[in-house]
Amino acid sequence: MGELQFFLGLQIKQGPKGTLVHQAKYTRDILKKFDMGDSKPMTTPMSTNTALDADEDGKAVDQKEFRGMIGSLLYLTATRPDIQFAVYLCARYQASPRTSHRQAAKRIFRYLKSTPELGLWYSSGSSLFHRGFSDADHAGCRIDRKSTSGTCQLLGTSLVSWSSRKQASVSLSTTEAEYIAAASCCSQLLWMKATLSDFGLRFGKIPLLVDSTSAISVAKNPVLHSRTKHIDVRFHFLGDHYEKGDIDLVHVASENQLADILTKPLEFGAFVRLRGYRLKVLTMHSSRGRLRANGPASLLSLMRHNVPIFTA
Repeated sequence: MGELQFFLGLQIKQGPKGTLVHQAKYTRDILKKFDMGDSKPMTTPMSTNTALDADEDGKAVDQKEFRGMIGSLLYLTATRPDIQFAVYLCARYQASPRTSHRQAAKRIFRYLKSTPELGLWYSSGSSLFHRGFSDADHAGCRIDRKSTSGTCQLLGTSLVSWSSRKQASVSLSTTEAEYIAAASCCSQLLWMKATLSDFGLRFGKIPLLVDSTSAISVAKNPVLHSRTKHIDVRFHFLGDHYEKGDIDLVHVASENQLADILTKPLEFGAFVRLRGYRLKVLTMHSSRGRLRANGPASLLSLMRHNVPIFTA
């Protein structure tokens, strides 16, 4: 049938240096569908000043149209982790959408207007090492004050799995929120480790990078568990797997925390740096300019930024 180029709305561009998976055609189609093709482009999907809530006093909007917008954007998150948080935040208000919610959704479309060609870049020259990042935005939801967990898992320099979701329970501290997010990331890493073992790939301790030293201390020191009984017992399996040697909890500076983009709106500089250089959400044109940086040179670049590098 020839080289794969299009599959279920995903466009695939393959080259000797790697593969780009994007949804440029689908992006343009939904911009046209919701009359956003001539809208003013935006540089980020959500303003750092945005704080959505139920807005019960706001004017109600067409529920069918709003749900259609959110559904279309949800499918786009398959290759666009940069809009994941913004889309899922808007999706919380589908039951009773207001003008403020529709404006937030429209901003995402305006961001897509300026970045339709972006997609996930998978380098063929990257070393195969497994690692994860986890972060949390404590009490970020203005309605119930639940925290938002952000996790992402990488093979080499390629992003293969990510998540942005509101936590099921209210966290009483930043430490608890970060700990729960790390436990969720640990669960995904262990599942991926078991799956990759079926392909003959074996990994030792998988690094899990967290920017909270207190959350790491709770997982590493069982004595501290007596002070954290309010944390659900099921999340303490993070410490168990650390003791077993399945994962290695490592501290990472907040500016190098990849999962930060999945927990809250970021200012333009930080957003673009995480989106492009770190998560490899690129265009084919920009990926060509970074081909040499996707191999050993990229590892050196990460080391210069004080990000621990591990090999399987």
